[in-house]
Amino acid sequence: MIAIVKYNAGNIKSVKNALTRLGYASIITDDPSELINADKVIFPGVGEASSAMIYLKERGLDKTISSLRQPVLGICLGLQLMCSRSEEGDTKCLGIFDTVVKLFPPVDKIPHMGWNNFLTMKGDLFKGLTIEDDLYYVHSYYPEISACTLATCDYILPFSAAMQKDNFYATQFHPEKSAETGEKILRNFLEL
Repeated sequence: MIAIVKYNAGNIKSVKNALTRLGYASIITDDPSELINADKVIFPGVGEASSAMIYLKERGLDKTISSLRQPVLGICLGLQLMCSRSEEGDTKCLGIFDTVVKLFPPVDKIPHMGWNNFLTMKGDLFKGLTIEDDLYYVHSYYPEISACTLATCDYILPFSAAMQKDNFYATQFHPEKSAETGEKILRNFLEL
């Protein structure tokens, strides 16, 4: 079973629809026991960090997500909430990745919205892809590059486009909105 984390953030239905297109059944849940018992967990999100963290804490999902042992994929805000802290609302996050999420400097259009490719990439999440493959982004905050960085992208400055630590994977881009390339990434995650 694939569980999609339901919390105070949008874009959950897009992820469920992408999984359905790939032939996978999934549930949308904020029940900790369903998340713990799932084969894979996807932690998507479009929204604001501090209000999302309040929702997670009120339901005990912050501790549940951090303790999961199966493969977990954070997407966009999900990735940011997996970091140690976000400048958005000066928010203490889950701390899975020892990385700070910062606001892009105002030297170009913010948010970073549209298609962009990688500067670098590595790992099983990107099997069958090249750095020239484009992915869809929409974000005003970015995760710094760290030891957990799997892929980098450049918009105003280089940032972590994807991260991994143990069973936790995350993408700043939206694989569910990234056409065939995104579907390959989702399939690679589901086949881990």
